[in-house]
Amino acid sequence: MLRHAIVVTPDMTVGHFVPGMPQVYATPMMILHMEMAAGLAVAAALPPGYVSVGMSVDIRHIGATPIGGRVGALARVTRVEAKSVLFEIEAAWNDLGKIGAGTHRRGLVNIPEFERRYGVHQAVV
Repeated sequence: MLRHAIVVTPDMTVGHFVPGMPQVYATPMMILHMEMAAGLAVAAALPPGYVSVGMSVDIRHIGATPIGGRVGALARVTRVEAKSVLFEIEAAWNDLGKIGAGTHRRGLVNIPEFERRYGVHQAVV
């Protein structure tokens, strides 16, 4: 289980992406932060050369969060399969209440095999 916390900034709001919309935490940003919590939750347990990547999300965004609000995304592993991991995920605003919940599946990818198959290489940072 892992919690990933952020503070909502103007560039994370639906109003930033869609003119005329409210300046509150956007659903795609919430999903990104939930996915990040899930990825971080299993990263240390993966074999060398493996990463996890998002495969599916089933999310409900049930509450608004204003700019400056602190959001924590929580990921719990519920099932491990041969090529994927399933999570229950949720987000809460300032620990006052749930603003989102659902499930997320991450696929397990062998990076060297992926690079050979698709002819792509990891970026060097």
